Amino acid sequence: MKRPILFSDLDGTLLDHETYSFEAARPALARLKRAGIPLILASSKTAAEIASLQAELGLADWPAIVENGAGIVWPREAAGGAGNDDHEAVLAALGRIDPKLGAKFSGFSDWNLNELAARTGLSLEAAERARRRQFSEPGILSGTPAEREAFLAELAARGLTATTGGRFLTISKACSKAGRMREIAGRLVPKSEDATIVCLGDAPNDIEMLEAADIGVIVANPAHDPLPELTGEREGRISRTSRPGPAGWADAVCNILDKILGKTA
Repeated sequence: MKRPILFSDLDGTLLDHETYSFEAARPALARLKRAGIPLILASSKTAAEIASLQAELGLADWPAIVENGAGIVWPREAAGGAGNDDHEAVLAALGRIDPKLGAKFSGFSDWNLNELAARTGLSLEAAERARRRQFSEPGILSGTPAEREAFLAELAARGLTATTGGRFLTISKACSKAGRMREIAGRLVPKSEDATIVCLGDAPNDIEMLEAADIGVIVANPAHDPLPELTGEREGRISRTSRPGPAGWADAVCNILDKILGKTA
């Protein structure tokens, strides 16, 4: 098997859904670091949040996919340095939606810092980083199925897309984690070589990325309904963990490394 590049979602995957801890994943993270295998974070989180996590996880040498694929942060790039024109354009488009439908969506920009912290379970400091949006607006969409469908149709008519994560619906210009995954892999791997792309995720906004990877792992997350059967599962290209969150993540990563590098690596 060719040398792997790992792409991983965060909340509910590498990070525990409730506590945001990655403690159970530390042994697998250490193995990846020893082997020099890239671990690319792919999340709905902002550049400011990702920079903090990359420093804590020892991943500052690798790029990261932020705001559900709306942007990429490259190593040593200043968090929040790219401006927020896309975010402002998203908010402007939301403001032009039929008011009756627009009232069904409540986003990060509508909440004060205390409310954002309460809704996300983050500390005030972490919540402040989470609201530094550059590309997208996460939030909660209420209403009847018909109202939700009409809201999403109005978004599409304005060139916007909505992706469902473990907690929130994220609205942005058309983009995807999968497209960013291919872009990063193409930059990291020399043309004379090839790579095995491994992806781990737990939520609907990870599906396209999981199905596009050479090896996909659906990490169990009891906080929401399990993902439907994905293309590649029956053939064994995509598997599911039995344990949730970082413990399941570590099981899957160690199993993959055992197959590729051997159990002693």
